[in-house]
Amino acid sequence: MAAALLRSSSRLVIAALLCILLSSAVGVLRGATALGINYGQVGNNLPSPPQVVQLLSSLRIGKVRIYDVNPQVMSAFANTGIELVVTVPDDLVPSMAASSGQALQWVTASVRPYFPATRVTGIAVGNEVFTGDDAQLKASLVPAMRNLHAALAQLGMDPYVRVSTANSLAVLASSYPPSQGVFTQDAAGYMAQLLRFLAETNAPFWINAYPYFAYKDDPTRVSLDYALSNPAHVGAVDPYTRLQYTSMLYAQVDAVTFAAARLGYGNVPVHVSETGWPSKGDPNESGATLENARAYNRNLLLRQFAGEGTPLRPKLRLEVYLFALFNENMKPGPASERNYGLYQPDGSMVYNVGLVQQATSAASLSLATSPASRTDVRKDFGGLCLFTSFTFLLITQAFRL
Repeated sequence: MAAALLRSSSRLVIAALLCILLSSAVGVLRGATALGINYGQVGNNLPSPPQVVQLLSSLRIGKVRIYDVNPQVMSAFANTGIELVVTVPDDLVPSMAASSGQALQWVTASVRPYFPATRVTGIAVGNEVFTGDDAQLKASLVPAMRNLHAALAQLGMDPYVRVSTANSLAVLASSYPPSQGVFTQDAAGYMAQLLRFLAETNAPFWINAYPYFAYKDDPTRVSLDYALSNPAHVGAVDPYTRLQYTSMLYAQVDAVTFAAARLGYGNVPVHVSETGWPSKGDPNESGATLENARAYNRNLLLRQFAGEGTPLRPKLRLEVYLFALFNENMKPGPASERNYGLYQPDGSMVYNVGLVQQATSAASLSLATSPASRTDVRKDFGGLCLFTSFTFLLITQAFRL
């Protein structure tokens, strides 16, 4: 009897959370693309920022995240219309928390000179702070974000630039099934402060989510098809909500949404600030292959083009920043860390995600320029490089793979 009451109570809680979450997804934007890419620069052989901008423009990728405020990069993005998320490094966070003047000085020196020609739309403060070991940094993060937002308001930039922070999925104590998503005890106190700030400023919750790690850590029990988001895979059904998940990434996002709802912030949108799959790894890194990387990113692109939302918020296309644009040869750690890129530094594709170059038409979906601009990618980053268009036939073939 007690167990039955507990299950009934749990379902009632889930039902209440669903009502809150689904109602917040009404009136969503369908037209604009939600696909972005991370442009890392930890390499000594990468192309120049202007060449990178030409490449991104030819792919018609409209959102980019960088990990600093490099003046050359900031200048290169001027007058391109590409939305740019910039980053405040961890070491500057405590001083910005302690002094509103420091936050204002940083915005004035690092962002304001390039704005609005460079379309900065977001500031990521720190990176995966709440899963680190620095207690002072954790305590400083939200105060620093508040000071940065106040600085933007003082300069009249707050309607255009959102302040947030990228979180590791490790902020969750539980992520499966998604409806049981809950923050860790250590993170929960900080998360309440963070979510309150995000709700007040209409900013998204950013999560770095990598199904690759779940598969690598337990390849005998974790379904590779589920981790790769293969659309033909049956997936898993949440026993409490009865929602069906064919993508681990989308399940992870909904788990974060449920965790936020348990703290009273189910209306804060969850965006994916990083996700990807390495094309190469060390011998002990299960699943780090070119074939899996191509499948993961192809499946993600197909879901993006279809305007797909998560099962919890099906009408809200999930905003995703793919990691990463280039392989970065100076990144520390295992071999996988240096092999997340879609491109080699010389401009050649590491792999083709399944979309072929062909003539564009009004009926096709395109991420690239017209055929007239095609050139050798190794010689001209402004040429047609990866994604031009794909037809219904190509989509059908991809779904059959």
